[in-house]
Amino acid sequence: MSEFDELMRQKAVALKYNPDKNGAPVVVASGMGYLAERITEAAMEAGVPVYEDDSLATLLTQLKLGSEIPKELYQAIVDIYIYFLGYVPGQEEKKEEPDGGEMAPETAEDGAVPMPQQE
Repeated sequence: MSEFDELMRQKAVALKYNPDKNGAPVVVASGMGYLAERITEAAMEAGVPVYEDDSLATLLTQLKLGSEIPKELYQAIVDIYIYFLGYVPGQEEKKEEPDGGEMAPETAEDGAVPMPQQE
């Protein structure tokens, strides 16, 4: 696969959660290809944790900007927030998933879901 094809497969979605304004996290950025790469880079530069899940990113990229995530995805998002409760910026070791498995350290590849802190 060419470098261009690999870039075009990338997806990224940024979520923001403010319990005073919204009932669920809101999509604040979404894109594929180069835009996905830039979203992920911006998150990493800002110290925002990045979680990789290609299936979830595919679902989230179908939502309109400004829309709350649907109830069907609440559990997946809660699991990600729980995963990041122990997040330490710059830490590169593997962490355990809620089911006891291991997760790779955050990188800027396919299916990135940057998870901004709450306001």
